[in-house]
Amino acid sequence: MLSVLTGTAMSAADLARELGISHANASYHLRQLAEHGEVVVAGEQRIRGGTAKLYRYPHEAEGADTGVSATTEDRVQYARAVAQEVERRLVDRAPDRQSLMADLEGWVAPEAWERAAALVREASRLLHDANRPPGTEGTTHISLSVVAFRMTGGEQ
Repeated sequence: MLSVLTGTAMSAADLARELGISHANASYHLRQLAEHGEVVVAGEQRIRGGTAKLYRYPHEAEGADTGVSATTEDRVQYARAVAQEVERRLVDRAPDRQSLMADLEGWVAPEAWERAAALVREASRLLHDANRPPGTEGTTHISLSVVAFRMTGGEQ
């Protein structure tokens, strides 16, 4: 949901259609995400004599991608959700040479870590800022999932 709501504000009905889920399910999860500050109400839309809230993911907000206040259990749950999404997206992967999968648990100089972390943040911001509503003409459907962090123990 957050990925789809990065490029545009959507109503629960629009999001449900895009994700192939029920309107009730989308509405419930949007309310939960809004209650926890993960999405914001970005306006309203008049529909059939009523009004629907439009939600969006404020990716540009300070700390939106850091999870600094998240508990370890929150982070583990998030990682499980991301892993499931990566599996789902791999099925739809385009076979091109620009695809990248990397994994490393290693020991690097602090300067190398800081530079790599800055580059990952820059790439994430670039793609989040460039994200458009699903199916927008002239866009390329992509997937980006990154988990990068310093490990505890054994500082040398």
